Amino acid sequence: MHPILLSLLLGLTAAAADVFGGAVIVRKAWEQRYLKYFVALGSGFMLATALMEMVPEGIRLAGARGPLFVLAGYLLVHFFEHSVTPHFHFGEETHPDEFVHAHTSFSVLFGLLTHTFFDGIAIASGFLVSEWLGWVVFLAVFLHKIPEGFTVASVMLASGRSRGVAWGSSALLGASTIAGVLAMAALQRFLGMGLSLSAGVTIYVAASDLMPEVNKEPGVKMALLVFLGVGLMFLLDRLFHLH
Repeated sequence: MHPILLSLLLGLTAAAADVFGGAVIVRKAWEQRYLKYFVALGSGFMLATALMEMVPEGIRLAGARGPLFVLAGYLLVHFFEHSVTPHFHFGEETHPDEFVHAHTSFSVLFGLLTHTFFDGIAIASGFLVSEWLGWVVFLAVFLHKIPEGFTVASVMLASGRSRGVAWGSSALLGASTIAGVLAMAALQRFLGMGLSLSAGVTIYVAASDLMPEVNKEPGVKMALLVFLGVGLMFLLDRLFHLH
């Protein structure tokens, strides 16, 4: 199958996970500890994928400018979260007193749209490099999609938006992922830059957004899940990556 077509199909799958995450919070309350398990597993897998697979391939393709693009991807998300979009933490969005203004809720949505757009770029970039890298990146993206959809829907409900707006917001995240796939398909000559930028974004989301939330949980269980996520990436590398 052509790598762009496969990227589009898996981008649609990732988008569906965003929508499913939104549907979970719209339909009923959800115990946050289960979502935190996803976050812990996903953060370890994403971090390992970015550092062990995406960064080396991005540098190989982009040359000496690769590390600069990785740094730019990291700082891009940092800028949006701390300048354009007020920073928020996983779990706070369910408290009505935290998000009472529509401006705040839509700022959070804008920040997450930035994340998901680069999710799509990462998936397409991965498959354009190799089928192995594409599948690993897709799995890394997929693991945080359901909590992502849950988060944006929670923000909207907590700010007084309707259930329809809440679910629609999760659908927008999915659409942004597909837009990222299509953007990379149209700009394949910038593959090295796209993959390196995506690596920086992935590192930020894993290390600066997800990992601090994991660290809030006492005990060893969450730490072990992070290591399990890292181990899962290495296991897949051992079983399926043809060097």
